[in-house]
Amino acid sequence: MATALAIPLDERGALSLQQQLYTRLRDDILARRLRPGERLPPSRTLATQLAISRTTVVLVYDQLVAEGYLEARQGAGTFVSRQIPDEALVATRRPQLVPIRRGAEADSAGPSEPAESSGPHGLSVWGGRMADVHRLVWGTDGRVAERYGALPFDFRPGRPDWDTFPRQIWGRLTARQVRERSEELASYGDPAGYRPLREAVAAHLGQTRGVRCSAEQVVVVNGSQQGADLLIRLCLDPGDQTALEDPGYAGAALTLQAHGMVVSPVPVDEDGLDVAALPAPDAPLAPRLVYVTPSHQFPTGATLSLPRRLRLLEWAARRGALIVEDDYDSDFRYSGRPLESLQGLDTHGVVAYVGSFSKALFPPLRVGFVVLPPRLVQPFVAAKWLADRQTATLDQQVLSDFIGEGHFERHLRRMRRLYQARRDALLGALRTHFGEAVTPGGDGAGLHLVAWLPPGTDAAAISAEAATIGVAVPALDPYYLGMARRPGLMLGYAALDEARIVEGVWLLARAARRLMG
Repeated sequence: MATALAIPLDERGALSLQQQLYTRLRDDILARRLRPGERLPPSRTLATQLAISRTTVVLVYDQLVAEGYLEARQGAGTFVSRQIPDEALVATRRPQLVPIRRGAEADSAGPSEPAESSGPHGLSVWGGRMADVHRLVWGTDGRVAERYGALPFDFRPGRPDWDTFPRQIWGRLTARQVRERSEELASYGDPAGYRPLREAVAAHLGQTRGVRCSAEQVVVVNGSQQGADLLIRLCLDPGDQTALEDPGYAGAALTLQAHGMVVSPVPVDEDGLDVAALPAPDAPLAPRLVYVTPSHQFPTGATLSLPRRLRLLEWAARRGALIVEDDYDSDFRYSGRPLESLQGLDTHGVVAYVGSFSKALFPPLRVGFVVLPPRLVQPFVAAKWLADRQTATLDQQVLSDFIGEGHFERHLRRMRRLYQARRDALLGALRTHFGEAVTPGGDGAGLHLVAWLPPGTDAAAISAEAATIGVAVPALDPYYLGMARRPGLMLGYAALDEARIVEGVWLLARAARRLMG
């Protein structure tokens, strides 16, 4: 028998009825007011009880099913999921982060930095690492090591369509700010960021990603990379243990290694990071920081399942570790609303949420943000001030107006439709030209998908062969910290129109046949 639900909804509330119902049901499940296996009322019945549209109830049920809170059983109804771990539902510990070791504390805690000689030509140890990073990224001849150069069919991920950006609107807003805000542009601003932009970011994330924060917890940074860099320096000492998805974001791995951290790869599967592969929270080598991309794992596109999200949060709380949630392309999801952030589930204060506007707008706009646990706000703002005083005021003002006047939301709606059509064209072309030889993955969100190849295929060789005929398609191999386990190719589709996508896949298939037979 279905449970009768008494859920007060406020038609005049700040949140929509759909958001209110979603939040109440999710919270009741996590608090065990709705128990695993319990049957919910049919959507029509609940809609009648609450005097709301049945469509609203259906959308909420679908969202909770997609996120793993509910299970839909054909012919039986909708039930609270049995897969949510009990320890995550009843967890009450709220430990603080392990404090940063300094001076005598660091000496008593044991060695944190392996003994190294100073780098070449008078460089510090860190400077020597920077020389290594430069050689890795820019190559020995001083040019950026773009594996392909300018190729006509460029499937590299993370590149939005600049041609469709509303440049006239952006230019008009910029001119207005320069004309009307001359006094603000004549002096330094708040190192935490332009207040109206911080408020707009907090509101946008709360409505679209379930992030729970105030504007005071939002700090504007020069791209998500700076946000992650400052968090690492703020919360870790050289030699500390960290964990990164494998395969994972190379920029995070380079940053951690450049600061002298020990980086442990944690395998990823179709449910995202394998939390069970982390050391026990009280183990000597348990990481103090875990860097994750839970909503659209980079590069595989997997979504971190709800049970694993809850286990990871509980693990971090018991360890006193920091989780850095990199939500790099969450604005683009092609079925249902974007999945709730990991930060939105965090009741322990262990998640720092990092994002930017590079994918949604254009990459050279170096405006990102970090949503911080309250205890980290003041030291983070101080670190930001020491790093570069502030992010450019004019960019922040223009972006704030762009969001506040509704241009950002309209742009996102347009780009979701455009990118979904391009994604569909890519999936169709892969079926046509590869058939069963490839398996697409991670295609439900973001700006790229992965074409998984048969075991034993040399993806790097296919990538190199494709480049010779004008197709830039990165292999997954460089994103593995350890040995590459599953061969695949990354296919970004946002910057190519549908005709070029189809032609590019045809060329890619021709290159692959030369090597795969």
